[in-house]
Amino acid sequence: MTSVVLFDDPTVRSQLLPFTFTRPVAGIRCGILTLAGKWGKWLDVIPSFLTEPYLQERYPAPTGQEYLYINGCLCPDAALVEQIQAMPSGSLLRSLETDLLLAVRTTDPDWAPTVPNNSLTEKVYAESVVSISHLWDIYLENGGQIRADYTLLTSDRESAPLTDPFTNCYAPENIFLEEGVTVRSAILNAEGGPIFIGRNAVVSEGAIIQGPFAMGEGAVIGQGAKIRPNTTLGPYCKVGGEVNNSVLFGYSNKAHDGYLGNSVLGEWCNLGANTNNSNLKNDYTPVKLYSYATQGLEDTGQLFCGLFMGDYTKAGISTMFNTGTVVGVNVNVFGTGFQPKHIPSFSWGGQAEGFAPYRYEKALAVIQETCRRRQVDFAEQREAIFRAVYEQINFE
Repeated sequence: MTSVVLFDDPTVRSQLLPFTFTRPVAGIRCGILTLAGKWGKWLDVIPSFLTEPYLQERYPAPTGQEYLYINGCLCPDAALVEQIQAMPSGSLLRSLETDLLLAVRTTDPDWAPTVPNNSLTEKVYAESVVSISHLWDIYLENGGQIRADYTLLTSDRESAPLTDPFTNCYAPENIFLEEGVTVRSAILNAEGGPIFIGRNAVVSEGAIIQGPFAMGEGAVIGQGAKIRPNTTLGPYCKVGGEVNNSVLFGYSNKAHDGYLGNSVLGEWCNLGANTNNSNLKNDYTPVKLYSYATQGLEDTGQLFCGLFMGDYTKAGISTMFNTGTVVGVNVNVFGTGFQPKHIPSFSWGGQAEGFAPYRYEKALAVIQETCRRRQVDFAEQREAIFRAVYEQINFE
């Protein structure tokens, strides 16, 4: 039996921090599904993971007689899946375009991306691949991945009916509703791309949505919200105000007025009322972004680049984030003026007030209560990851 294993490329993982502090690379959401969810659908399996030791207990390693290791940053398509499935045992597949290691098929249960591959026969993949290798790839690829996932999830299925007579739909053939969806007096415009609304999600009165767009199970869009194209709301997110080309992973809130553009929020984040981010510099030059890989500012090459916020982070009311801001895991940020371009994990404070370490016991109590309010148990495995991330922080 062949076990499908999604592995973390070490270079890519460091480039995708802070999101990969708390999940494998394949746990990142882009489009409707996570990268792991895409591979699970394409291959009809429940994939395993090869990731950091402190993440491995929650994301278990595989057992089997043969192993198909697939780079967790890849977005599957028909050509890539066909090539990977055809790989013989004892071979590896590498991208001709980027030199990225794509996949390995082997009987070695101890294979890792950091060990030499001298015993494997190398094959070259000549087609283009879509990979989530940098933070900005998440929102740049989101529109295309919504389209791909929409086809994957809705092919040969019929949408639940939209019964509200006061909702206006444009290109209704590109709109798919799962069971239990509530839509009231909204505008759904799918002329520019599909709209996917997950099970038991709610679109409130006066909301305007332009596709491509996706929202997961139990997500809520508030009254009068303006959702621009290429946006994904993960499961149980609550969103209001204006959102453009952004991805929220799950259980995160931007419930009030304010702007979020070309941005990515992890899980369990909360933006206070009237929080805004800039996504375009006044001089129209490419945005520079803090890189955990180099511990300095790196040129993204992007004119539009906003906020990247790690899991469990909260922002107070009227917080202002500059272009290309990276905020770590479990930060409590507030106060006047634009916040720094990088705020390390487990920080408490703001630009004007200064920052102090966020005490672990206090941080843990807050996130436990946050989860309890949503009837979610902050399980022991998740707490162990929370602690491991805390122990990586240098507060000196």
